[in-house]
Amino acid sequence: MRKNSHLDETLCVIPPETPLEGFASLAVPVYRASTIVFPDAATYRSRAGRAPDGYTYGLSGTPTARTLERQMSALHNAERAIIVPSGQAAISIAMLTVLKEGDHLLIADNVYPPVKDFAHDILINLGIETEYFDPTRLSDLEGRLREGRTKLAWVESPGSTSMEICDIPSIARLCKSAGALLGCDNTWATGLLCKPLDLGVDIVAEALTKYVGGHSDVLLGAIMFRDMDLYKRVRNTMGCLGVGVSPDDCSLALRGLQTLGLRLRHVGAVSEDFAGRLSGNGNYAVLHPSLPGSPGHEVWRRDFKGSSGVFSVQLDGVPAEVIDGALDKLQTFAIGASWGGTRSIIVPMVIAADRHVLPCSQTTTHLRISIGLENEDHLWADLEQMLRSLHLD
Repeated sequence: MRKNSHLDETLCVIPPETPLEGFASLAVPVYRASTIVFPDAATYRSRAGRAPDGYTYGLSGTPTARTLERQMSALHNAERAIIVPSGQAAISIAMLTVLKEGDHLLIADNVYPPVKDFAHDILINLGIETEYFDPTRLSDLEGRLREGRTKLAWVESPGSTSMEICDIPSIARLCKSAGALLGCDNTWATGLLCKPLDLGVDIVAEALTKYVGGHSDVLLGAIMFRDMDLYKRVRNTMGCLGVGVSPDDCSLALRGLQTLGLRLRHVGAVSEDFAGRLSGNGNYAVLHPSLPGSPGHEVWRRDFKGSSGVFSVQLDGVPAEVIDGALDKLQTFAIGASWGGTRSIIVPMVIAADRHVLPCSQTTTHLRISIGLENEDHLWADLEQMLRSLHLD
């Protein structure tokens, strides 16, 4: 009796092997693991040789994360992808990998503001000099590149909130001639609408939090490469920092990818329609790269396959309390950070403090609009009543 009791304790810990023959699911399994077991001692001793793609410890990824990495890699025509905890983490980890003391970093003036915070608060203490440039003027970038010292330039197209389009292939050529790598935040377009690696970019970052997750309930990012040495270096940086991702979050992103094409087509079509309807009013400016005559429109048509659902309305000289009062009357749109989910969102953005080169006034507010999946007539009625409240209809 006592012996059987001990056997039961072991049986509780070691489950029986269940054959998978005959079982085929369309869903990617969620593999949770911290400890990875090895078939024998010799294999364990040689585990270091299994990096960077092999399984050694849960922190370096499970088959769930690897599946997402392979899918993101395929969408971007990349050799490898790495999944990280957020879009900001993707950019920060990439920068920490390629930059060292004494290096010079160039950042486009219209990038996601936390990228500038990272450079100002963290990279400066590592002895890395950061300079900002106007991504719409190639001559400005060319004049700031320092051959041998500039190791990385970082762009985002369209620009965060202000929606400027930059000429990525031309920027890539300038960077290459100076010996600098080029990184690009491709969150607005995703790999479906733009493939920056095909345009000459070396490192692509994307916040999977937005369109890939698609439901405002997951935080993830991805980094894509073609250079295997660069991939291995970034993977090593992640290991040294102890950075990993949850397989459950990866599973949510894999599920979101299933409908990404349909969602992007819908929100892109609605955003273009609304931008066209809103344009032409002298009381405000509509910032959407699909609008003929908008800055960078021809470059956008050349490099992008279409639109996503994010664009902005620029208000000049309208008091904050008037804007807030109008926004508070919204019925269908929500007010909140982030974008790319099923719910449509509007947020007021004053970006003057985040600009160093591009002109922007403290009295200018950008209404950043993210189109979701609600009824289009409801959304348009909400926008119209907001504009009436602002006396801008």
